[in-house]
Amino acid sequence: MFFKGGGSRKMTDDQTIFAPASAAGKAGVAVFRVSGREALQVLARLCVPADRPEPREASLREIKNPKTGETVDRALVLFFPAPNSFTGEDVVEIHGHGGRAVSNALIEALGALPRFRLAEAGEFTRRAFENGKMDLTEAEAIADLVAAETEAQRKQAFCQMEGALGRLYEDWRLRLMRVLAWTEAAIDFSDDDLPEGMLEKQTAALRDLRDEMARHLDDNHRGERLREGFSIVILGPPNAGKSSLLNALARRDAAIVSPLSGTTRDVIEVHLDIHGYPVILSDTAGLRILSPEASAARDAIEIEGIRRARARAAEADLKMIVFDGALWPDTDAAAEALIDRDSLVVVNKSDIVGAKKQGAKKFGQTPLFISALTGGGIDDLLQKLGQEIERRFGDAGAPPLTRARHRAALEKCAEHLDRALQAAQVDMRAEDVRLAMRSLGRITGRVDVEDLLDIIFRDFCIGK
Repeated sequence: MFFKGGGSRKMTDDQTIFAPASAAGKAGVAVFRVSGREALQVLARLCVPADRPEPREASLREIKNPKTGETVDRALVLFFPAPNSFTGEDVVEIHGHGGRAVSNALIEALGALPRFRLAEAGEFTRRAFENGKMDLTEAEAIADLVAAETEAQRKQAFCQMEGALGRLYEDWRLRLMRVLAWTEAAIDFSDDDLPEGMLEKQTAALRDLRDEMARHLDDNHRGERLREGFSIVILGPPNAGKSSLLNALARRDAAIVSPLSGTTRDVIEVHLDIHGYPVILSDTAGLRILSPEASAARDAIEIEGIRRARARAAEADLKMIVFDGALWPDTDAAAEALIDRDSLVVVNKSDIVGAKKQGAKKFGQTPLFISALTGGGIDDLLQKLGQEIERRFGDAGAPPLTRARHRAALEKCAEHLDRALQAAQVDMRAEDVRLAMRSLGRITGRVDVEDLLDIIFRDFCIGK
């Protein structure tokens, strides 16, 4: 069984909760979800006719306000009896018309029932967790699936929601449990009563598990970055066409474009979907190398813009170094200094670059020639960006870590395993194996994790 929360206020209380489970605004259909021991009061007090429908079969009913008797809507009603429901409690769903006034009237009608209240963010999923319907990794995946904006995010969230990550950690926990059982047996019984070589076998099992965990942690944070977005920063000298390139990739005027040098002063971000991956694309101020004397006389805002550009370059997953095709193959030293293995060299204004100047390698790679003005080469650039993202964050087989709390718990688990392997006494080893199991259990919720629940579920949307 998973842990059932206690905390400052136990979420699975005597009150029945309700909330719209679909987005606000005009829609053909709006879904309201009700969960709790008195969910059937919706049928008895609000619906005409009031008889209970067959489980999981839609039934057309009039929905009335229990105070005024006024008909609010004509809607489909479904009943999911406990424990075979999303939350593990009795659940009633109302599928009505999606107008704002109808939704407000339904909220008023449901709120008029005794011991009914609006659900808090994530409360339906939290009740499902507390009733043993899912572990914490699956609960978090539901929030990720709702928030997914790209195909890669959807796939990752769905895989985790199906239990891939939870199964991996549960397998590790069970293996640790077996090691702990034999280790504690070595404390309680003499060597003559134990199988030959038993402690050596448990040492090998711990070492294998520690190596698996190390490989799992050494994943370049691909799961977390996929949730947050792959960071690409556009860098280069002033007037190379960086803002025009940002607009071309975003397919809108996200940045101001001007022939005046230094137009871009701050970092400008847009969010893109490139080959199914979420990308945060940043335009930055033009780079220059300024002498101390020139710096003192230069605009302080431009200096700060260059500092921010360099800082963003240091944090980015990939840098696009853009050079002015009108000057090619001459390049700017400040931009050159930022070229490394995580960079793509892009030459803008290809429409005015001679054919003989294109195709030759420079800086250890073949530059990509594009024209942000005409759109030439933009599709090739997007293809290359997609390949670079796939190479860094593509499918590596095992389900990835997706949250910082998972990583912190696994790192703590690995620390305890290292100490267990180095322990000079059997009882010390047993204690560290026990602590390692506890760290794993904090990820899935198989230990007392009430202190984590508010943090995890507060980021859910209402109705989930």
